[in-house]
Amino acid sequence: MIRNALKDLLKWKKSVDRKPLILKGARQVGKTWLMKHFGETEYENFFYFNFDENPSLASIFEENKNSKRIIELLSLLGNKTINPKTDLIVFDEIQESSAALNSLKYFNEQSPEYHVICAGSLLGTLLAKPHSYPVGQVNILDIYPLTFDEFLLNLDKGLYAYYLQITKKDKIEEFFHQKLLEAYNYYLIIGGMPEAVYSWTKHKDISLVDKNQKEIIEIYKNDFAKHSGKVNSGRILLVFESLVSQLAKENKKFIYGLVRQGARAREYEGAIEWLVAYGIIHKVYLSKTPSYPIKAYDDPNAFKLYLFDTGLLKQLAGIENKSILLKTDFSFKGAMAENFVLQQIVDKFNVEPRYYSETRIMETDFLVQHMGKVYPVEVKAESNIQSKSLSKYNEKFNPEKLIRFSKLGLKYDEKIINVPLYLAPRIKDFI
Repeated sequence: MIRNALKDLLKWKKSVDRKPLILKGARQVGKTWLMKHFGETEYENFFYFNFDENPSLASIFEENKNSKRIIELLSLLGNKTINPKTDLIVFDEIQESSAALNSLKYFNEQSPEYHVICAGSLLGTLLAKPHSYPVGQVNILDIYPLTFDEFLLNLDKGLYAYYLQITKKDKIEEFFHQKLLEAYNYYLIIGGMPEAVYSWTKHKDISLVDKNQKEIIEIYKNDFAKHSGKVNSGRILLVFESLVSQLAKENKKFIYGLVRQGARAREYEGAIEWLVAYGIIHKVYLSKTPSYPIKAYDDPNAFKLYLFDTGLLKQLAGIENKSILLKTDFSFKGAMAENFVLQQIVDKFNVEPRYYSETRIMETDFLVQHMGKVYPVEVKAESNIQSKSLSKYNEKFNPEKLIRFSKLGLKYDEKIINVPLYLAPRIKDFI
């Protein structure tokens, strides 16, 4: 499998101010595979240590505060001296040892020449608490499910090559437009979880994909029960299971009453933040005014929640695969498209997207900030692009450009840029 994150890992390896690297992301997004593949392909040797499989490893870090001594002991365990110039040290499931997590600062301060990379299944919930890890002493790389471009690369390299060649000056030929829309529909079904993508590319058996998606959802629910700590696990589950109904609303603003009748914010705020830290939901704040910098105008009491993978959202919503493939008309299709777009663009800008809402006829699905400008983004699930929102927004705020995603081809119509949904991962190329 080919992942874009491998390029980020190479940049980290070559960086002159490299620090120990933490891969942060939800379970099943491919962190372990990335570390092992990176070690196998970019280093002469890699030394893999798993704190879940070998709990006794923790004692090395509990009893030693000197990185050189720790490396000596790890070399003994690996039956070979660890060379800082040619070898990679991998710590997996590092959340099982607070001492090991804390030792990263010793590697950074005492032995910066060594290449150290680590990950953990619930690391995000620890990193949300600054006292739980050496702040400023590590690099952090967020790992997400495969984006559409990664999916396409693993599915059809020829079509991917064409996809990369598309520029803002091009008219996309109808043949390729339809092929890319077909791939987009498959992505809605399969999503970007690595095992689901691998299963589909290898076996082309959608039942195996469905089985894998159901298993992942159960893994997450089990984690809620086992690893929620001080946060009420029942409330975490209720918030998670309300996501579909939250997104089914025309106005997708999160409503606590849809979690449980009479629910209050103070009861469920902790559950929401836990899910965000766990890595499986994205929280998009309402911007009180769509001005630069958008982060300065957040309304902390108004937000939308999206699932981090469209394939899992499809599974949670109980949507049959044929409904997407046969282009059946159903109202949740708009929510699927919106979730898809956010999944593709969430890490493409220095500031995560926001949204803006004033009235029912002036609401943008997202706001993105790029090069000192704020652009409204509207998402349409089909080719029908009739909407008053962008025109009303344009009348009031007069932005430099307005972005609309739909199933139409690439088109620049005065200030409105119509971008095909499948080009969402490349949004910055068309602004």
